[in-house]
Amino acid sequence: MKASIRQKLRNAKRRIQRRLKLKQWPDQPKPMFAARNIQYEIADRAQGIACGGIGAMHLLARRVGLIDAIDEHLHLLKQHKPYHESDHVLNIAYNLLAGGTRIEHLELRRNDEAYTKALGAERIPDPTTAGDFCRRFWDLDVLRLQQIFNLVRQRVWKQQPDEFFDHAVLDADGTIAPTLGECKAGMDIAYNGQWGYHPLVVSLANTGEPLYLLNRSGNRPSHEGAATLLDMGIAQCRAAGFRKITLRGDTDFSQTESLDGWQEDGVRFIFGIDAHAKLVAEMEKLPQEAWKPMIRPVKHVVKTMPRRKPENVKERIVVEREFENQRLESEEVAEFAYRPAACKHTYRIVVVRKKIRVTKGQQFLFNKEVPFFYITNDWETQAAGIVCEANQRCNQENLVAQLKGGVRALEMPLDNLVSNWAYLVMASLAWSLKAWSALLLPDGGPAAATRRQEKQRLLRMDFKTFLGAWMQMPCQIVRAGRRLIYRLLSWNPWQPAFFRLLDQLRVPLRC
Repeated sequence: MKASIRQKLRNAKRRIQRRLKLKQWPDQPKPMFAARNIQYEIADRAQGIACGGIGAMHLLARRVGLIDAIDEHLHLLKQHKPYHESDHVLNIAYNLLAGGTRIEHLELRRNDEAYTKALGAERIPDPTTAGDFCRRFWDLDVLRLQQIFNLVRQRVWKQQPDEFFDHAVLDADGTIAPTLGECKAGMDIAYNGQWGYHPLVVSLANTGEPLYLLNRSGNRPSHEGAATLLDMGIAQCRAAGFRKITLRGDTDFSQTESLDGWQEDGVRFIFGIDAHAKLVAEMEKLPQEAWKPMIRPVKHVVKTMPRRKPENVKERIVVEREFENQRLESEEVAEFAYRPAACKHTYRIVVVRKKIRVTKGQQFLFNKEVPFFYITNDWETQAAGIVCEANQRCNQENLVAQLKGGVRALEMPLDNLVSNWAYLVMASLAWSLKAWSALLLPDGGPAAATRRQEKQRLLRMDFKTFLGAWMQMPCQIVRAGRRLIYRLLSWNPWQPAFFRLLDQLRVPLRC
């Protein structure tokens, strides 16, 4: 980072800290929001954009070789008049990074002269052209595009320290993407009565990146296609150099017909498995001494004095209105060996027995026991550790929620299953670019510990916060000689990290 930029950041930080400094205010005669006589004008020559971080994302896409890789391996256009395949792909991702939430918002982007100027573009595709591009995809084209993203993803992973490759954890989950359309081919009624699609997400839990996405009809089972995508994810992690791989999924993803293949391939797995009659019968054969108390790790350590818990308003209302109430009393864990009918190997079943107290109002009704089963080929980790690791798969639900409500990649704006699948994959690139910006952020130097925490915060940051902290920085766009200058017009606390990333993007990647 240039010394002049570092000094300007310090001055901006000092000014805002002066404004926010704690002090004893006297009683104010007027409201704090005192602006008046506000007038608007149109600039003669100066131009600016609200999404000043878009330039860094474009530099990132160019530095990691994403643009060249798309144009080299994805061939959907016979002629480039005037756009290339990479223009269309990045157009959809950049629209979401610029604050758009729908494909129609591309019309706002293409009518923003400063935005097109900031990307060095004469023009960008409109929503109709973007939709036509999505409809050019066939199934294999969408898979090819995801392979391109993962090829580039491996280049980003190679910039990480050696311990990054100790262990890769792949999660699989499905989600319902509802739609109000009536003429969308491939849509159907889901298990919850909603019309729409049922995308499948396979992600790397270490970084929260979606490795593979598969769009399916709304009435398809959650596990359909999961084994194939998990195998593809394993291949990607092996090619990247991960030394250990773990697969995780809920009861819909136990995939018993694939367990032997993963076992023989040296892949560790932990899946939930349905509490069917055979498993319940095996559980009931266990002696009482086989059950151990389930001890879960403390979620967080209180660094200061513990605070008094607020009133549980939900609990009070449930008791007052005499609803049936179920409260967890205790948990016990046990294990036994079991061979599923579709397998030739015997695996480890870990079962958690939850004891639940059922009441109605102030009246006790009865106690009940509910078992939860997990199947794994890990015979070394303690049973409680297997359960806790399986429960961590719930973090993927946060990723799915971000793709749904943050990135808005699951809007399904087009008229058939494959084109919506293509849009889903291209829109999810916005989330991947966020993850890559965090992974490429340098974390060494005198303040290494602080910078590593900053890197993790950026990696785990939700998408809307990322837009506010990293993307929505107002910039003046200036052309000077052969340079395209983004001149920041405001300060926020993430700008020192932002400029460190820009410095890193000027350095060639380690191949």
